[in-house]
Amino acid sequence: MANSHHSHDDASHGSFKSYMVGFVLSIILTAIPFGLVMFPTISKVATLWVVLIFAVVQVLVHLVYFLHLDRSAAQRNNVIAFAFATLVILLLVGLSVWIMFSIHTFMMAK
Repeated sequence: MANSHHSHDDASHGSFKSYMVGFVLSIILTAIPFGLVMFPTISKVATLWVVLIFAVVQVLVHLVYFLHLDRSAAQRNNVIAFAFATLVILLLVGLSVWIMFSIHTFMMAK
């Protein structure tokens, strides 16, 4: 019965410090794009790129600090599964947008 629970010293679990670092980074990575959208100081295209870049960085922060996904041997299968799921989602979204753009282009051409 004593072995049925994992100890809190596991390497797969983060420390309070790592959770706080992830939390603070998440707040910063949310506040900066929010501020740029609410108080436009740069062009709309530049704001869009900043928001997209910060979104990707925030996903990486969540993966590392909250989901504990790293490049260790123990996490290799999880990283491969995540990379495959990301590839499938990008293909589905990208090819769907391409198809819709092509349909729009051919429907509007006379």
